Amino acid sequence: MSEPLSPKAFPVSWDQFHRDARALAWRLSAAGPFDAIVCITRGGLVPAAIVSRELGIRMIETVCIASYHDYQNQSGLKVIKGIADAASGINHQGGKILVVDDLVDTGGTFKVVRDMLPNAHYATVYAKPLGRPLVDTFITEVSQDTWIYFPWDMGLSFQPPISKDTVG
Repeated sequence: MSEPLSPKAFPVSWDQFHRDARALAWRLSAAGPFDAIVCITRGGLVPAAIVSRELGIRMIETVCIASYHDYQNQSGLKVIKGIADAASGINHQGGKILVVDDLVDTGGTFKVVRDMLPNAHYATVYAKPLGRPLVDTFITEVSQDTWIYFPWDMGLSFQPPISKDTVG
């Protein structure tokens, strides 16, 4: 039996995520052009691939930061891999860097990356109120107490209706 969804759940299908990531690329097209993307792993990998395709950006770098250690609670941030010299060099030479993640929650991860790339443009697909001030571009805002279930974290299973009074 699978675990029940959080009371304030926002499940996102692959189709919806792809549409939202393309919408992010559309918004970002007015802020570009960008010389490189730095995606925050792991959640930023999928939107970065979609945005890079849509905007024709070939230079893609990662910064690896762990913040969710048990898939439910955010805890201490740990930089596992910093940003490569090539991407940092673009930033120091006046190039335009785009930092992409799937979600900004409290903003802790973006604060760490902003210390590395203070002049970059920061974009996420989804934003929560505590992290929203750290994002330059996003698509959808959800409440702070909502848990987003991304398609790569989900399997195919029954989803109970929102109302407890609904009978199948």
